[in-house]
Amino acid sequence: MQSASRYRERHKTAMSQSKRSTPRPVAVATIDDQRRVIALLSTPSTYGPGVDEVRRIDTHSAIVFLAGDRAYKLKRAVRYDYLDFSTLESRLRACADEVRLNRRTAPDLYLGHRPITCGPDGSMQIDGEGTVVDWIVEMARFDESAVFDQMAERGKLDVSLMPALARAVARLHAVAEWRFDHGGRRGMAWVIDGNADGFAEYGPGVLDPTACQRLTALSHEMLERQADLLVARRPQGFVRRCHGDLHLRNVCLIEHRPTLFDCIEFSDEVACIDVLYDLAFLLMDLLHRNLGVHAHVAYNEYVAATGDLEGLALLPLFLSARAAVRAKTSATAARLQSDPADQATLAKSAREYLDLGLSLIDPAPAQLVAVGGLSGAGKSTLAGHLAPTLGAPPGALVLRSDLVRKSLLGARPMDRLGSEGYAEGVTRSVYRELAARAATATAAGRAVIVDAVFADPRDREVIADVARTVGVPFSGVWLDAPVATRAARVTERRHDVSDATPAVLREQLERDVGELDWQRLDATPDDATLARAAGAWLAGRGFGSV
Repeated sequence: MQSASRYRERHKTAMSQSKRSTPRPVAVATIDDQRRVIALLSTPSTYGPGVDEVRRIDTHSAIVFLAGDRAYKLKRAVRYDYLDFSTLESRLRACADEVRLNRRTAPDLYLGHRPITCGPDGSMQIDGEGTVVDWIVEMARFDESAVFDQMAERGKLDVSLMPALARAVARLHAVAEWRFDHGGRRGMAWVIDGNADGFAEYGPGVLDPTACQRLTALSHEMLERQADLLVARRPQGFVRRCHGDLHLRNVCLIEHRPTLFDCIEFSDEVACIDVLYDLAFLLMDLLHRNLGVHAHVAYNEYVAATGDLEGLALLPLFLSARAAVRAKTSATAARLQSDPADQATLAKSAREYLDLGLSLIDPAPAQLVAVGGLSGAGKSTLAGHLAPTLGAPPGALVLRSDLVRKSLLGARPMDRLGSEGYAEGVTRSVYRELAARAATATAAGRAVIVDAVFADPRDREVIADVARTVGVPFSGVWLDAPVATRAARVTERRHDVSDATPAVLREQLERDVGELDWQRLDATPDDATLARAAGAWLAGRGFGSV
């Protein structure tokens, strides 16, 4: 391969040619012209010693060649209504954009883009002398069994990976380019109308037309209700150049870290979207795979990382639209299959996505639950068990006082706070912030669980008043456990955000918690038993999910 400096110069020249209003003649590939390029990339000797075979993977817009420890992606010379790779210049731009955009999340995977050249003697090679006839993306190859959709299908996608995955998404959104020319009401109307057109064209014989019409009508109703919020979020920086295709097939585990790859590079309409609409694809994919707890954990971690509470009102529309997109594309694929078995599989999938879309657009109402008790009672464990079962998918937002306290003081979750972090003034600020966040999230239509000691009657009254003010149902649960049990739990904690110690517990025991009108539960049974008891009591009060 040629030197890096000569490659950079060639790339600079090629990019400048693509921007000229009257470019000099360049080789323009057609579908037929790519046959020699495909033959070159299919030949092991193209890649030098050590490559004995090449594996080829075909998609509608690209061909990937797996050779040794590298993967090479060739853009097909095709034009669709949503992408145009029909010219050499467009494929150069797409390759450059793919590398640039994916390096935001996977810099070690995306090694660069390389020219395919044709020499004077007619021979082709990667990065050689002669005329550039095509471009490819070069990637480091990774273990395909570590892709998250494969792990999910094998039952090996551990829920413990979800916090790191959510934080990776939040980091991408934090650095992504702001876009003021996309998103908003118009952006979501484009999605809904595109889904409706797909249902009309490819749905017959696959999808129930009445269900399709109902989903479209409900989506437009939700769009109009949330139009002001959608428009307001654009100047606030919530519309960005996102991943655009954020589902499990585009996440892999590399060096024990969830890594996002293969983002959308070819369409601003698809990729320049509200950050929560980007996240919604991941959450919807998890819900569709019956990984509701995974979705709940990812959702909570993302919101904790971003603080985006007001935007949660948009989740039903965003989640439903993502399911509708999948229903449309699955129905389209089913109609194009020649194999009856493949057609039936895709048709079934399309109907499942349609049903999911209908369920997500009509969510359960907001609810507020407070879980209190002295340190070591098991509040956070119970909240984690209950949250996926409450409210609209993917479950209740959990607001934990330990995390709020540290965020207010600028500390990291695992930092240990000194006594100054638990001064009375700080604690009052923590409970005020918990109430404010709970009010914002419930007003956005979300179920919320607030996890805090609530030993002071004033704090219990404030959180109950949030529910009265917003107009949502409230329930308070108080966990009781013997002192020895709580002390043992506090002592045995490892890698927990709580700073509670046996000394802290002793101080709490000296306080008068006042009269309790919350439901008191014995917290000595195992976690599952306690969760069933609390869940049954809440269900009896009408709390739960659709």
